[in-house]
Amino acid sequence: MQPKDIVAQFIADIRAQRLDEARTLLVAEGFEYVGPNMRFLSPDDMLSYQFGMVAIQKDLVLRQLSADGEHVFAILDYQTHFEPIGDVRLAVWFRVRDNKIQTVEAFYNAAVVENMLGGNLPSATC
Repeated sequence: MQPKDIVAQFIADIRAQRLDEARTLLVAEGFEYVGPNMRFLSPDDMLSYQFGMVAIQKDLVLRQLSADGEHVFAILDYQTHFEPIGDVRLAVWFRVRDNKIQTVEAFYNAAVVENMLGGNLPSATC
């Protein structure tokens, strides 16, 4: 599969809340997720956090997906059931190596997510 196809499948799995399937698309060693207010060095830690967000996820809308070699860029709307927040717009940069996602860097308004979670974010590095 091409890097863009791998990321598209990963996003579809997260959208459908198939976290075990999404996990198979991530490297086992050397993984890194970086967001504006958290960092995970383990794919399992990142997906555990994502599992905690499943309860408020209404939908994950893919607005744009483009690729430049191993770099894949996605624009997403994370729609929630949490009325005070509504939707969170995300820009996500993936790097795919050897048919697995190695790095994920997410850009979004961190204050919105902190308020949504009552300031209870995971530690800076997990």
